[in-house]
Order: sequence, then C-alpha cells, then structure tokens
Amino acid sequence: MNKTITLTEVDPIEILGVNNKLFDQFRSYFPALKATSRGNEIFLMGADDQIALFEEKLAQLIQKKMTRMRLNSYDVESLFEENGRSSEIGRVEMPDGGDYVIVYGADGKCVKARTPNQKRLVKDYYDNDLIFALGPAGTGKTYTAIALAVRALKNREVKRLILTRPAVEAGERLGFLPGDLKEKLDPYLQPLYDALLDMIPAKKLQSLMEDGTIQIAPLAYMRGRTLDKAFVILDEAQNTSLSQLKMFLTRMGNDAKFIVTGDATQIDLPNRADSGLLKGVELVRDIRGISVVNFTKEDIVRHPLVTRIIEAFDKKEKEEKHL
Repeated sequence: MNKTITLTEVDPIEILGVNNKLFDQFRSYFPALKATSRGNEIFLMGADDQIALFEEKLAQLIQKKMTRMRLNSYDVESLFEENGRSSEIGRVEMPDGGDYVIVYGADGKCVKARTPNQKRLVKDYYDNDLIFALGPAGTGKTYTAIALAVRALKNREVKRLILTRPAVEAGERLGFLPGDLKEKLDPYLQPLYDALLDMIPAKKLQSLMEDGTIQIAPLAYMRGRTLDKAFVILDEAQNTSLSQLKMFLTRMGNDAKFIVTGDATQIDLPNRADSGLLKGVELVRDIRGISVVNFTKEDIVRHPLVTRIIEAFDKKEKEEKHL
C-alpha cells in the first residue's frame, strides 16, 4: 500500500526537525515501512497496519507540538514507550521507588531528582526552553539544573554548557582580581564546579573547559552574545537587576535551554529592592515555553538542621516586618 500524508496544520520543520532529524528518529520505529519526506508531504510504502500506526503516532506528535514551543527527541521517543522500544538517549528513567534518574556521575553515582519539585523541574525541562527554579538554599535546584545540563551535553542535545553567576561582592569589576578570567570567577562559581565534579571526572571536565565545551562566563560578559545550541544556567539570579536579567534572557539563541535559579530571601545587593528576579518572573511567567518551579522547605536535601535554620531566619524577618 502507498500513502501520502500532507502536513497542513503545522510548519513541517516543526514536526520533521531541522535536516529531518526528528523524522529520521520517528521512522526508525517503523523498519518495515519505507518512509520519505519532501516539503510538507510524507510518502509511505508498506503494510496497511504499519501505515495506520504511523499515522496514529504522527497525529500524537502533532498534538504534542500544539502544547509546547519545540519538539525534541524525547517527545518522539515517549510516543513509543508503551511498545518497549525506547532507547536510553533523551530518556528520564523511572526506576523502582519513583525517582527520576537524570545522569550517572563521575564515580557511577546515580544522580536523581528526589523531591516533588526536583521532579517537576526535570519534567518541565522537556516542555519548556526557559525555566525559573526559585526557592531556599539546600533544595537542590542548582544541582538538578546542572545534572540536566550534563545529561543534555552527553546526549549531544546541545554543543555547549555555559555557567554564569553575578559576582556581586566585586561589583563585577573583575579586572581588579588577580589571574585569568577563570581564576577571577572561581570564588563565585565554586558551587557550580563542585556539582560538575560530581558528574564529570576531573580530567574530562578540565578538557571540556579547555576546548570551550563548558564555559564560565560572568554575567557582565554575556552582553552581545547569542547563545545557540547551548545549555545556559544563571545561578544566584536574585543578585541581578531587572535590566541585567533582561540582558541575560535575550541572549537565548536557537535550540538553547536556559535555567535561572535564585532565592529571593538571600539578596546580597546593597539595596535589596534592586533585585530584578521576582519582577522579571512576573513579567514572563505566562509566556508559553517558560516554566516557574517554586521550591519550598520541604525540598531541602541538605542536613536536617538547614530546614530549622531557614525557619528561624524566616520567623525573624517576619517579626521585623511587623515592627
């Protein structure tokens, strides 16, 4: 049987992918079918039942596209999970116990999303290109973001991993500090290095940094860049002004993923009112393709005392506000 499918509801490239990347993945699930595409038409040759299944899955993929900005390999793969055909690439595993396995670390350690909001961050990553992860210290928001970034890099979903953080203690006048750019930023970015070292062997990490695959870019140096095919993490975003946050968000290029993490209770700016994080979130939170994940004290995965410490400080701040 021969069949021609004409894509009329959507732009063909949104379904087939750039250079037919998604189409090639999609048709790999139908080895008994001959499937080719030209323009907005797909040509099929094969058994009736296989063509019917192809049409059914294609309709499901088109429906997925209606609910998100861009399709990716995980969207295609998820259509076939019920058939047991899923590969490891792009997949979030759900082993016994319901934890999302994100990536395996440098020593084989399994890095999982353990709390409800960590799991939501993982899920939202596949549906959105920009995510704000907001909440108190110790909730794993930055660690989970970096795990997703490492996973994307390993699966070749992106070409670069870029980490940035405002160096507010030095006013971002980094030239006064000794050393090269990396050495100037090390004191401010050490938490990000620590997370990366959990997931990438030290020698491999050094190599990736030397060839530019993993980049350390101070927020002040991001202006003027267009970041295509990159996974970019802005950490400690509560220490950015609204104009700085706008500058950062508008660096997003094609096939990029951005995650912004911050804790509005830990603003280090001289004037707390200068923080643009929450103002910026309110401006963009209703835009399709953007997700906001609000972490809470229940997500804290550090020492149990951290929760009590945060509660004590929160109580003090509330008392001061009522004075």
